[in-house]
Amino acid sequence: MSRLRRMAAPLALAVGGGLFAAVPAAEAAPVACDTTSTPYTYVVTYQPGTRASSVDRELAAKCGTKVAYYGEIGVAIASSRNADFQQKIGVYRAYSGGRDVASTSGATARSLGAVKTLEDTRSVVAAGDLSAQQWDMKAIHAPEANKKYQGSSSVTVGVLDSGIDATHPALKAAVSPSASAGCVTGAADPSPASWAPTTSDHGTHVAGTIAGKDPAAGFTGVAPGVRLAAVKVVNDDGYIFPEAAVCGFVWAAKHGFQVTNNSYYIDPGMFFCSKEPGDAAAYEAVRRAIEFSTRHGVLNVSAAGNSGFDTTSQTTDPNRPHPVDASCGILPKAIDGVVTVSSVGYAGTKSSFSNYGSVDVTAPGGDFSQTPPSGEGPSCPLSTTVFGGPYGSKCGTSMASPHAAGVAALLASRFRGISPWALSRILVGEADPVKCASTETECTGPARNNSYYGHGLVNALDAVR
Repeated sequence: MSRLRRMAAPLALAVGGGLFAAVPAAEAAPVACDTTSTPYTYVVTYQPGTRASSVDRELAAKCGTKVAYYGEIGVAIASSRNADFQQKIGVYRAYSGGRDVASTSGATARSLGAVKTLEDTRSVVAAGDLSAQQWDMKAIHAPEANKKYQGSSSVTVGVLDSGIDATHPALKAAVSPSASAGCVTGAADPSPASWAPTTSDHGTHVAGTIAGKDPAAGFTGVAPGVRLAAVKVVNDDGYIFPEAAVCGFVWAAKHGFQVTNNSYYIDPGMFFCSKEPGDAAAYEAVRRAIEFSTRHGVLNVSAAGNSGFDTTSQTTDPNRPHPVDASCGILPKAIDGVVTVSSVGYAGTKSSFSNYGSVDVTAPGGDFSQTPPSGEGPSCPLSTTVFGGPYGSKCGTSMASPHAAGVAALLASRFRGISPWALSRILVGEADPVKCASTETECTGPARNNSYYGHGLVNALDAVR
C-alpha cells in the first residue's frame, strides 16, 4: 500500500458474496464520535496484508479503536461506542455479536439456554476407581489404546472453550500455561487469570476427555500423554462471539497446535450467512482464521450441535429469525477442513439431541434415554469438573467432539508432522462404520458415510496400531 498520508480510493473485492476492502479513504473532516454510549466489539475485514497503520487511521476516522489486528488474514478487532459504526465501515465488512445481542434484548438471550441446560453437569462423582464408569472410553477402545501408547507431549491440543482448571489432579500435568491464552476480547492475553474458568466448567470437562489422567481416581482420557492448551473463547455470559474465535484460531496457528477442539457454535446466531449484511463479515473473518490455522498445521474438530435437526435442510435460524439457505452455516463447523462430530449414547445410536446431516465422524456424547447397566456409569460421559466436585457427567455433542479430538491427537503423535488434511483422512478412514438402523428413518446413506454417523465411530486403538 502507498505510504502517502492520504489514502487511495476504496478497493472492493467480492468474497463469498460479501464485500471487504482495502482501507477506504478517510473522512475529509473530523467526525464527532460518541464518547458516552456502551462500547461494542466488532470484527472488521480488510484486504489481507493491509498495514496496521492504515487500519488505525480508518478506525479512528470512523469512531473506532483497534483492539487487535491480524494482518496475515486482514481481520481487525475494533471497539466503538457509535451506533452507526457498522454503517461507517460498511455493513458487509463489520459485525458485532455483542451489539446484536443487546439490540434483540431477551429475544436472543438465550435460545442457547436449552444448550446450556443440556450440557450442565448432571451428576457429581466422588474420586475413587472411576474406570468402570467410563463406558464412553470403552466404546472407542481408549483403554486398550492407552496400554499401547498414550500420545506425545510434543503434541498440543487447543481447547477453545470456557477455560481449563489447571490445578485439577487429572489435568495439572497436561495443561501448558505457556501455550494458553484468554481470547474473549478478541486480543490474546496469556495471563493465567485470562484463561482460567470463571462461570463454566465446560472447558475443563472437555479437557479431561481429551487428555486427563488421575491414577488415584482411576480416570483416564483418550490421549493422556499429549499437552493441552486452554484458549478461553467463552465469556462469562456464555457467549462465543466471532472476535474470540478468530483470536483462538490464530493463536492455535501461531503456537504450533496440532489439533483444536471446538465444542460450541459462534453466537448469537446459530447460522451465519455469507451473503447477508453483518453476517458476511463474521463468516469471512472466522473462515479466514480457520483456514489460516489449517495452513499452519492445525486440524480443527467441532461439535455438530444439540438441536436435533438436519443442518443441511434448515430454512430458518432458531436463534435469530432470518432465512437460511446454502450460503449459511453453523460456525465453525461449516468451514471446509473442520471435522464435524455427532453424538451417540451408551447403546451406540445417535443421541436424541444430536444434529445430523453434515457429519464426518461420531463419538460418545451420551443420551438420557440410553441408560448404562448398573455400575457402568451415568448416561452422560464422566470427566473432570470444577464446581461441586472433581468429576461429573455432561451430555452433548460438546462431549462427543473431544473424544474425536483425542483420537486425532494420538494420530498426530504417531505420525509426526502430518498435515491436517492427511490427519483428517486417517481419522475418518479408521472410524468404525455405523449403519443406519431400520427405525432411523431420517438417517440416509451407507454405513461408511451417512447423515447420522458420518464415516463411523472414532477408534482410539486403531490410531495407535
